[in-house]
Amino acid sequence: MVRPRSRWITAALLVLAASCSRAPGSDLATGRTLFGNCARCHGALGGGNRALGAPAIAGLPRWYVQAQLEKFRGGHRGYAPFDTTGIRMKSMAWTLDRDADLASLATYVSALAPTRPAPVLGGDAQAGQVAFRVCQACHGPDAMGNEAMHAPPLALASDWYLVAQLHKFKAGWRGTDTADVWGMTMRPNALMLDDAGMANVVAYIQSRR
Repeated sequence: MVRPRSRWITAALLVLAASCSRAPGSDLATGRTLFGNCARCHGALGGGNRALGAPAIAGLPRWYVQAQLEKFRGGHRGYAPFDTTGIRMKSMAWTLDRDADLASLATYVSALAPTRPAPVLGGDAQAGQVAFRVCQACHGPDAMGNEAMHAPPLALASDWYLVAQLHKFKAGWRGTDTADVWGMTMRPNALMLDDAGMANVVAYIQSRR
């Protein structure tokens, strides 16, 4: 005879086992639903929108997307008063209450086909190759990133977005929050570049596709 308490424990274990064995597609389904809010700025395919300051995010690694969402939600990005696009993104991240939602959204974004936006800025790629030698220590010689160094794949990004982020690092709008350790390691590199240097190194990154 199975006692009521034993039946309760057995039922609880069955529910736990079912949740642990849930198909990976469930993360994609949840992420697809959550992405509806993101699509308003980043586009239905995650290709970005320069007019809104929204970068192309399709195909970025899950670990990177989730890490950035956590930084925005924690206030470690989007904290500077003049960083309007960062503040907007921080507000969106605050709507994601559960860590599981961050993971599901990151899973969906990473599953989207990369768009590799066409360059829209000028720059001397040959001159930028010299400056990129510093960048490749973390981002790799092909600019495709390195999870161990928490370095994203730059070759998938829009050139205007990369330049904008370099300016933010240089101005202290990113990489000055002590909780953002990897952002702090990026800032000294941005400080070494003037406007022409930023355009050149980004032009070289675009040439690595």
